[in-house]
Amino acid sequence: MDMAIKDRFTELWRKYFDKAELPITFYYSKKEGSVEKVKPGSLARCLIGALGKVRNGRSLAFSARSVRCAGGRKYLGFSKGIMRNFEYFLSCGIPGKMEGERYKKSPELVKELYKNLPHLKAPKPLIIFKRWDKLEEEDNPEVVIFFGQVDVIAGLFTLVNFDQATPEGAFAPMGAGCSSIVTYPYLEKDSPNTRAVIGMFDISARPYLQKDRLSFSVPMARFLTMVDNMEESFLITGSWKKLRKRIG
Repeated sequence: MDMAIKDRFTELWRKYFDKAELPITFYYSKKEGSVEKVKPGSLARCLIGALGKVRNGRSLAFSARSVRCAGGRKYLGFSKGIMRNFEYFLSCGIPGKMEGERYKKSPELVKELYKNLPHLKAPKPLIIFKRWDKLEEEDNPEVVIFFGQVDVIAGLFTLVNFDQATPEGAFAPMGAGCSSIVTYPYLEKDSPNTRAVIGMFDISARPYLQKDRLSFSVPMARFLTMVDNMEESFLITGSWKKLRKRIG
């Protein structure tokens, strides 16, 4: 990680977003280095809950064994399969055996959905999460993840669209909370038209977040263009100053 870039963004973030929460980052790695490797069962079962520690400044490395949720292992790229009867779990359930989440109308619809879902294979055995201010020279962040109030998300959304000729610089795919901050943005980094991902609409994961927070995740290369654009964008206008007063 280039420390000059790290410091520059931190300065600009404080200038235009005041006391808003700093983003966290992740990258895949063969070794944890100086980062704490998560022991199985030591943190919340849901990855979003476990990442609360990272948001508070604790750097963590997760392996397949660290992630207790089967969905989490899949969306981080550590496994291919899904739970048995997943199509019923996500829809109507099985009377007397399984309560359905009812996020989809029917098991058949879930099966069709699954056919079209992107699949991620972890390129290395560990995924390392660090808050932005904890990054060091040896780190190589691949995705930047913001957890922000709606005004913060609106600012990031407008900034990622600032240099785009289309209105689709960001998208909001339905899926598990961890898919919106890991799977989708990680795969977007190889897209010819890289987009940011707005997420954390997952009803099951939302109890691990403050009630007024959503996520905004963007591949590192696209994030750097956003940083370069900050001081010539709407952030220097009176319109943004009105919102900035409400942030933090």
